[in-house]
Amino acid sequence: MSHVRVVPFLSRPALPALLLPSGLHLFSSNAICRSVDYSPFCLVIYECQCQVGMNVEAHNPIAWFDRGAVLHSCESAAQKVLQGKGLQGMKSYMQRQPAPQSSQSRDTQPYMKIKPQICLFPISLPHEGKRNLLVTSALPYVNNVPHLGNIIGCVLSADVFSRYGRLRGWNLLFVCGTDEYGTATENKAREEGLTPQQICDKYHAIHSSIYKWFQIDFDFFGRTTTEKQTEIAQDIFWRIHKHGFLIEDTVEQLRCEKCQRFLADRFVEGICPHCSYPEARGDQCDKCGRLINAVELREPQCKVCRQTPVVRSSKHLFLDLPKLEPQLEQWLEKSTSTGDWTANAKQITRSWLRDGLKPRCITRDLRWGTPVPHPDFKEKVFYVWFDAPIGYLSITANYTDKWEKWWKNPHQVELYNFMAKDNVPFHSVVFPCSLLGAQDNYTLVSHLIATEYLNYEDTKFSKSRGVGVFGDMAKDTGIPSDVWRFYLLYVRPEGQDSAFSWADMALKNNSELLNNLGNFINRAGMFVTKFFEGCVPAMELQQEDKKLLALVGWELQQYIQLMDKVKIRDALRHILNISRHGNQYIQVNEPWKKIKGGDTERQRAGTVTGVSVNIACLLSVMLLPYMPTVSQTIRDQLNAPQSCVNTMLQGTGTFVCSLSAGHRIGTVSPLFQKLEVDQIEALKKRFGGQQVFDVATSNGVDPEKAKQLTQAVTEQGEKVRALKAQKAEKAVITAEVAKLLDLKKQLALAEGKSSEPAPQKGKRK
Repeated sequence: MSHVRVVPFLSRPALPALLLPSGLHLFSSNAICRSVDYSPFCLVIYECQCQVGMNVEAHNPIAWFDRGAVLHSCESAAQKVLQGKGLQGMKSYMQRQPAPQSSQSRDTQPYMKIKPQICLFPISLPHEGKRNLLVTSALPYVNNVPHLGNIIGCVLSADVFSRYGRLRGWNLLFVCGTDEYGTATENKAREEGLTPQQICDKYHAIHSSIYKWFQIDFDFFGRTTTEKQTEIAQDIFWRIHKHGFLIEDTVEQLRCEKCQRFLADRFVEGICPHCSYPEARGDQCDKCGRLINAVELREPQCKVCRQTPVVRSSKHLFLDLPKLEPQLEQWLEKSTSTGDWTANAKQITRSWLRDGLKPRCITRDLRWGTPVPHPDFKEKVFYVWFDAPIGYLSITANYTDKWEKWWKNPHQVELYNFMAKDNVPFHSVVFPCSLLGAQDNYTLVSHLIATEYLNYEDTKFSKSRGVGVFGDMAKDTGIPSDVWRFYLLYVRPEGQDSAFSWADMALKNNSELLNNLGNFINRAGMFVTKFFEGCVPAMELQQEDKKLLALVGWELQQYIQLMDKVKIRDALRHILNISRHGNQYIQVNEPWKKIKGGDTERQRAGTVTGVSVNIACLLSVMLLPYMPTVSQTIRDQLNAPQSCVNTMLQGTGTFVCSLSAGHRIGTVSPLFQKLEVDQIEALKKRFGGQQVFDVATSNGVDPEKAKQLTQAVTEQGEKVRALKAQKAEKAVITAEVAKLLDLKKQLALAEGKSSEPAPQKGKRK
C-alpha cells in the first residue's frame, strides 16, 4: 500500500468521515482532508449538490468516473471547485497531487457514516509482462487556437489510437499539453496587454476546452511552464554538457532595430535560399522541408513590424549533432525497422541524415523560456525545439512522481509520437540526440506517426482571413463532435495532403453515417422491439448466416491489423463495410415480411434479427475509438453488457455473440441527422472568408502580397504541369489545379483586379 493524496477542495467548513469500501475511515476537519493508505489509487472527494446515488467501484474506477461524468451534479460540483475547468480539470488536478511526506494524526471527533461521493483514478505505470504503450501528441503551441488540421494531425489521431489500445487490453498512458515558452507568447502578451503567464493561462484553458469538446481522452493534459519542466530540462542539459556534446560558438543573428530585440526563428520570414518559397520561416521552409538559418533568408522581414532586420553577433550553445550522429544512426536503424514509422517520417529523417547533420543551436536571446543554468549564458533561455519535447517528460512527471518508470524504461515501454510532418525532424533527430547525449537510459520513440497536411476546401486555414473552421468554432455549428471526429478521420491525410470540404462532409454524413451505419443499427434494434417485444430472438444459423459472419469476421481482422499499424483512416472503411454487409443481408432476407409467415419463416426472421443486432453490438465497439458518444449510445440502446467492450478486440479478436437469445434491449432511436443543403451552404459561406475578399477588393492593390502570390502561382503551375507529364491520378491533378485557380484568384485581388474570369468570346456570360 502507498500513501495517496486526498485533495482538500471541499466547500463546507467540515465534513463527516467517509467509510471507504476497504473499511478504511477518512476523517476531515475544517476542510483539511487527511492522507490515507489506499492501494496505488489516487482519491479525490468533492461535494455534489444532489445525491449521486452510485457505489464506488474500486475494481473499475475509470468506468465509474465515465458514468459519473454525465451527471449534472458531478459536473456542477467540479465546475464550482475548480473555477470552470470541470471534471477533466478535477481529474488532472487530483493526479498532480504529490504523495504526503508524513502521515498525519486522525481527527478523533465523532463522525457519522455517509454515502461516499468519491472518485478513484489509477495512476498508470508499466507492468511486467504486459504491452506498455506511452502515447504522446505533439504539444500544441499555446497562443494559437487549433484548427481542424492541427486537431486531426496530432491530438485526435493519438486519441483514436489510445482508445483502441485500451480496447485491446494494452497498458497505456496518453499525455499531452500546451507548449508555452518562446517569443510568440511574449508578442501575444504584448498584443493583448497581458503578461506571458496570463496569456498561457488563458489559451491553455481554451485548448483544454476545445479538446474536451472533441472528446480527446488524455490521461493527463499538462503544460510546459512548470517547475518540473525547468528541473528536467536543466538536468538533461547538464548531462549533455558533462558528456561533451555541447559546443560554444558566436553566431550571427537577425535583430529588429525597431522592435529592439533578436528575432526568434518563427518571427522572421523571407525567401527560401534553396527553393525560393516566398514565406519560408527563420528555421525551416515548409515547402522543401530544409533547415534554414535565419540569416540565410533572402529579403528577410520581421513578422511583427515588417521592417528589414540587421545582422548582429551573439554567443550561443550548440548541440553537437555530428558527434552524436553515429549513435543516432544506430538507434534509427533499429527503431525504423522494428517500429511503425510512417513513410513520410522515414523519408524526412533520411533527408536530414543524407545532407549531414550540423551543430544545432539550443539557446536563444529571449526572456520567456526555461533559463539556461550555465553561468556564462544566464541571460539566455533554451530554444523551443530543445525545450518543448522535454515537455512530454515534465508533463508525465506532473502526472506521477514515478515518471521515470515510463521515460527511463526503454526495454519495457514503447513510445508512440503523433504529429504533423513538419514536426518530424525535431522528434526523429534533435530530441533523440538530446536524450542520447544525456546517457541516462531514456525511452526513445519506437513508432513515429506523422500525417500530411489537411487543407480547407481549396486553400489553407487562416484565422486572420477568416478562412476555415477552428476548434473553438466547431461546436457552434450545431454538428455533434462525433460527426466532426468521423469526417476528420475519414479524410485523415495519411499518405498525401487532403482537404476538408463542406459538401463532402454532408455527403459522408448523409450516405455513410445516416443511410449506411445508422440505418443498419436502427433497423436491427427496431426489429427486436417491434417483432420480438424487445428481446433478442433465438437464432438458428444457416449457411447464409455463417457466410455473413465469416465476412464480418474478416472485416474485423482487417480492422485490427490496420489499427495495430496505426492506419486509422483505412481501418474506418472496414467498419462501414460491415454495416453495408448488414444492410444487404437485411434487404435480401426481408424479416419484416417473414415475421408475418409461418413458424419457419418467423424463425428465419428471428435469426436475421438476432444476427443483425449482434453485428450492431460489434460495430458499437469498433466505433468506440472514432465516435465515443455514438458508441456508448448504441450500447445503451442495445443494453449491451460491459463485457462486450472488453472481449471483442482482445485475444484473437474474433466476433462473439454478446446479445444472446432472451436479452432485453433498451429504447431504440435514430443515431444521426441529415445535413441539409441550405445548412451546409450557410456554413460554407460563414467560414469561407468572403468578407476578407470584399475588403481586399475595396482596398485595392497590395504589391507585396502580389509579389509573393506571383511566385506561388508560378510554382503551383509547374507542379500541375509535372503531375500531368507524369500522368498522375486524375483526382490528384484536379486538386492541384483547384489550388492553382485559388492562388490566381488571390493574386487578382492583390493586384486590384476582378477575381472573376473574363467572359470568352462567342459565349454568353
